[in-house]
Amino acid sequence: MNRYGQELIKHLKIRTSPVAVKLIPQGDEIPESIKRADEGMTHCQFVNKARRTREEFYTLNENQMCKIGACAMGLGAIPEDLLSGELYYKEFELFSTLGASRRTVEMIPTLPPDSTKAILYSPLEKTSFIPDVVLVFGNPKQMMLLTQAAMYKTGGRLEASFAGTQSVCSDGVVQIYKEGKIGVTVGCTGSRAYATLTDEEMIMGIPIELLADVVSGLRQICP
Repeated sequence: MNRYGQELIKHLKIRTSPVAVKLIPQGDEIPESIKRADEGMTHCQFVNKARRTREEFYTLNENQMCKIGACAMGLGAIPEDLLSGELYYKEFELFSTLGASRRTVEMIPTLPPDSTKAILYSPLEKTSFIPDVVLVFGNPKQMMLLTQAAMYKTGGRLEASFAGTQSVCSDGVVQIYKEGKIGVTVGCTGSRAYATLTDEEMIMGIPIELLADVVSGLRQICP
């Protein structure tokens, strides 16, 4: 698993680590060897911390300061004003009508309320656990190379689904976790404002089941 992280960094020449993310369901145990984060941040900030500082840690709901993202990943229940569309329409002013906001929110990938106990984060090249999803941050060319690598074995096309909201949580983790398919997302207002996602960066989420094939393809695309 660590070797895959090293190879992604080598072949893509990415500046930060790919991030391993694992959702611990209710009833399962958190690995004793992994420390709990000692601070409160948003999910996208925790991902940013893992990719830049190369620390491994886990978080509980109490650590997650963005309840929109946390609840989408099953840590708690999704707020009613988000479900109705009012939050994105009235407070964030991202849509022209309440209906446009509501339709978008209804399509955002989410997990059942209170289904997740904890979330583990780690740089892939140092991870001590098997992740559910790997997040890779890069520029459009690096995303192109990853896409070509993903298509190398079986061909086909990569289908992306995003709305410019909840990009690192719902698009980057939940959608990949639920569908078992690679996804690309362009970031959101929150991740660009609070998690230092640069203007040049995009995000690819890779389910663990496909990671070996992607890395194998990269060896051929980027020898």
